[in-house]
Amino acid sequence: MTTVITYSIYIVDDDQDLRELLEIALESKHQVRTFPAARPAIEAVEKDPPDLVILDIGLPDMSGIDALRTMRERHPSLMVIMVTAFTDIKLAISAMKLGASDYILKPINTEALEVSIENVLERIRLRKEVQLLQEKYLKENIPCFIGESNAIQDVMQFVDKVAKAADTPVLILGETGTGKELIASAIHYKSPNFNGPFVTLNCSAIPKDLIESELFGYEKGAFTGAHTSGKKGLVEVAANGTLFLDEVGDLSLEAQAKLLRFLEDGEFYRVGGTRKFQIRTRVVSATNKDLDAMIEKDLFRRDLYYRLAVIKVEVPSLNERRDDILPIARHFLAEFSTKHGKFFDRIDSTAEAHLKNYQWRGNIRELRNLIERGVLIGTGPSLTLPDVGAGRRMEGVLPAPVVDSGGMPTLPDEGVDLEALEDHYIREAFKRAGGNETKAAKLLGLSYYAFRYRRKKLKDLKS
Repeated sequence: MTTVITYSIYIVDDDQDLRELLEIALESKHQVRTFPAARPAIEAVEKDPPDLVILDIGLPDMSGIDALRTMRERHPSLMVIMVTAFTDIKLAISAMKLGASDYILKPINTEALEVSIENVLERIRLRKEVQLLQEKYLKENIPCFIGESNAIQDVMQFVDKVAKAADTPVLILGETGTGKELIASAIHYKSPNFNGPFVTLNCSAIPKDLIESELFGYEKGAFTGAHTSGKKGLVEVAANGTLFLDEVGDLSLEAQAKLLRFLEDGEFYRVGGTRKFQIRTRVVSATNKDLDAMIEKDLFRRDLYYRLAVIKVEVPSLNERRDDILPIARHFLAEFSTKHGKFFDRIDSTAEAHLKNYQWRGNIRELRNLIERGVLIGTGPSLTLPDVGAGRRMEGVLPAPVVDSGGMPTLPDEGVDLEALEDHYIREAFKRAGGNETKAAKLLGLSYYAFRYRRKKLKDLKS
C-alpha cells in the first residue's frame, strides 16, 4: 500500500487579497494557514513547523529576509519560497543564499507559482520517503536500540545528532557483543549517506599483509596471486556511503599510517599503483580495546586516534541497562519464532526473572544466542526456565550481596539506595587505583569501558 504524504503550507503576506487568492488555489490539495505579518508566522513555525513557507520579502513588522533567517536558524530543513517585486530582485538573490528554495516575482503568475511549489514539494516528498525508510529499517533491524533505559536513551539521542554529519569520523567504544556494528549501521541509516553503501571490515579477520589491499585495492600484477584486472578496495566500494572498521585496534602500524593519510585528505593509492584517487567516504570505527593504553605502548598511533575519534560513542553494556533486557529478549523471541517456524508468544515469569538477574558477559550477542537456542529446543507457546538454560551455567547469575566481617552491608527491611552504594564503590575503587581507570575496573570486576561509563556519571569525580 502506498503511503500518502500530506503537506502543510504557511502563506505570509500583508496583502489580504493575495493571501486569499493563494489560499483558495492551494487548500484543495494542501493544509494551508495564512499570516499578515512575520512575527505570528515565526511563532507558528516554532510551535508547528510546516513543510513549506511562502514568504513575502516586504512585510510590515519585519523584513522577509530577517524572517527567513530566523526561521531557518531554528529549523534548517524548512523549505521557503520568497515572494518579491521585480525591484527587489537583489534581495531575492540574498534570500537564496540564506537557504530559500525559490523565489516568485509579483504580480504572481499562478501557473509559475504552482510549478515552483510542486518542485519544492517533490524534494520534500523524497526527503520524507527517505525518513520513512530510515525509521522502518531502524525499527526492524536495530534491537540494541530497543528499550527505555536512561543509558540507551542517551546513546540514541547522541547518535541522532552525530549521524547528521555526513563525513565526520566516529569511534564507537564498548564491550564485546554490545551492538557496536548495529550502532554504526544506525549512524549510517540516520545520515545523509543513507542511500550510499554501508560496508563493513573486521580488521582482526584480515591478515596484516593483506589489510592494505583490502582497504585501498590493488592494480593488476601488484603481487603474486593478484587478480589480473586489479581490484577496488573497500574505501572505494563505500564511496558516498559509510565504511565501518570493526576491531580497528587490530590494524598494523603500517595500515594505520595509510588510513591516517586517507582520513586527512581523502586521497589514496591502490597497492602497486601510481594514480591518486580521491573518494568521499565516512569512516566509522569500533573497538573493545583500551586505545589509550595501546598508544602508551606505541601499538596505536596517537594522531590516528584523534582522527578516528572526532566523535566518540560509548555503548553501555547490557548489565548497565537491565530494564532493556526483557524488551530485547521479546524482540528476539518474535524474530526466531518466525525464522524457525515455531509459535512462542511470551516468556514465562520465572524465565524473565532469570534473564533479568543474569550477568551478561557476552551482552546482546549472548542474549540473542540464548533466545535462539531456547526457541529451537523449546515447545512453546511460552519460553520457559529450562529453555533459557537455567542450571546449565549458574555461575552467570548475579551473586548474593557480599557481607564483610562486620556484617556490612546488609539489606535492611526498608531497603537500600543502590545507586548510592554503586557511587560509593566507584569512588573507592578509583581512589585505591590512584586514578587509574583500568586498575579500578579490575578491582570491581568490570571492563574498562563499563567502569568508565559509570565514572562519567559522577561529574565531580575527575582523573
